[in-house]
Amino acid sequence: MKSKFSFFYFLVLLFLIPTSIFSQDDTGNWLMYFGTNKISEKFSIHTEVQYRNHTIAPVNVEQLLLRTGLNYHFAENAFATAGYAYISNHIYESERTSPEVEEHRIWQQLITTNNLGRVKFEHRYRVEERFIKSDFKTRFRYRLMLFLPLNKPKIEKGTLFVGVYDEIFINGEEEFFDRNRLYGGLGYQLSKNVNLQTGLLYQRLRNTGKAFLQFGVVFNTDLRKKKV
Repeated sequence: MKSKFSFFYFLVLLFLIPTSIFSQDDTGNWLMYFGTNKISEKFSIHTEVQYRNHTIAPVNVEQLLLRTGLNYHFAENAFATAGYAYISNHIYESERTSPEVEEHRIWQQLITTNNLGRVKFEHRYRVEERFIKSDFKTRFRYRLMLFLPLNKPKIEKGTLFVGVYDEIFINGEEEFFDRNRLYGGLGYQLSKNVNLQTGLLYQRLRNTGKAFLQFGVVFNTDLRKKKV
């Protein structure tokens, strides 16, 4: 009964958040999918799609991001990843259907987690080698995220939880500061391998800032052959 009530509460908030900020012209929209696909005891494949829009209605694409990588799980609370990403960038209200700028990216990261009471902390360290037209750039990122279950002691099936993070981006050349992202939202653990999340992200660049409404699906799978 509690699980059904939590999911209903999550759905209500899912529709209230867009209504409360719909009047803001300077709000974008990100639709996201993330997956960790287990292929062995130590290895898994990262899959990710992000459809980012200039406007709150997902009809004016700003970026399409496709990212994949190979994860190595060397401890229960730590894993490293190396992978590739493709990003297409589109100008607001452009008449072109093809992207104005395309980026190819190699990336590496380390994620570690720890718990303090009911709160789970996640530390993500990421390095990016970016190929944009004829330019080569490097970037360093650090994200601190916390998860707080609301209706259960830990995040499991039927749990409504809060997610909050701050991420800073630092350039390897040019100006030191690239951007900062601050996020807060709600999630619901639909099953052992699936959770849904919605929230609001504020991205600050050097001289500008913008809010983005986010909807995310996390779908983790086990691709290992089952023993008969």
